[in-house]
Amino acid sequence: MLRVTSNMMNSQLLLNLNRNARSMNETQIQLSTGRKLNKPSDDPVGMTYSLRYRSELAENEQYMKNVDSSISWLDFNDTVLGQAGSVVQRLRELTVQASTGSNPQSALDSINEEIAQLKEQVVDIANSKLNGKYIFNGQKYNEKPYEFEVGSDGTYDTTAAASRLTDPGSIDYIVGESVKLKINVSGNEVFGSNEPKDEHDNLFTIINALSQALKDGNTDAVSAQLDHIDTRMEKILSVRSEIGAKTNRVELMQGRLSDLELNLTDLQSKTEDADYEKLIMTSKIQENIYNASLSVGAKIISSSLVDFLR
Repeated sequence: MLRVTSNMMNSQLLLNLNRNARSMNETQIQLSTGRKLNKPSDDPVGMTYSLRYRSELAENEQYMKNVDSSISWLDFNDTVLGQAGSVVQRLRELTVQASTGSNPQSALDSINEEIAQLKEQVVDIANSKLNGKYIFNGQKYNEKPYEFEVGSDGTYDTTAAASRLTDPGSIDYIVGESVKLKINVSGNEVFGSNEPKDEHDNLFTIINALSQALKDGNTDAVSAQLDHIDTRMEKILSVRSEIGAKTNRVELMQGRLSDLELNLTDLQSKTEDADYEKLIMTSKIQENIYNASLSVGAKIISSSLVDFLR
């Protein structure tokens, strides 16, 4: 038969007390941090999932920031294109008004004065900026897409602008995994260039031709610009439609990323977060067990040979 000594009993008692105290400490750490995973040894597999969820949430957060930035850019583009469309529409109305042969030269001069103001508006629109970046100059957004000089009549000379080539580079935003979206349009797409396809419906060319025809009182030359104005309007509407389609897609991506964030956060919570109700009950049970072991241990340790000799 194995002989149980006092030293063995004391050692076993201390071992059990330490084990109970360690369990209480682990429960208290989970209660104080609110996490059931505080170090890898708590749950190696769970820690692997936790790190994966954290990484995916960080990526998702960056995608959401990109989506917000791209929506701001697209919305601003849409606003500016709407302003350009309004200018072209007013230009058409004035052209139709000036095309009738019953207008005296004074009336044509008045129309020309308004067209000069519209030209000023086009200049402002062409050099629009968002957050300090020119939106119509591609990747060279730090440079003005159009440079204008004041002509002899006191208005901007847009002759050079008609042949200006803006940067065709695309500004791309990554709005999802392997999803890259171009969010800019070049100035030549909106206002036209000196290429054969835009030679006659270049907005700056149209304005210059209209202004000269009105000065000369040449109503036939004024009427000839109507088709070019309509063509430019169609191109602006086409670009604006494309911007609208991209905005719709980005908004769908925004909703998808929001849903993904909720799902990942929920999974992370289930993996990492502590169950307070369960932990409080466990803590109370462990406390009772620890107090009981202390009480029993006190009785065992206090007994010695001297106690029996009294």
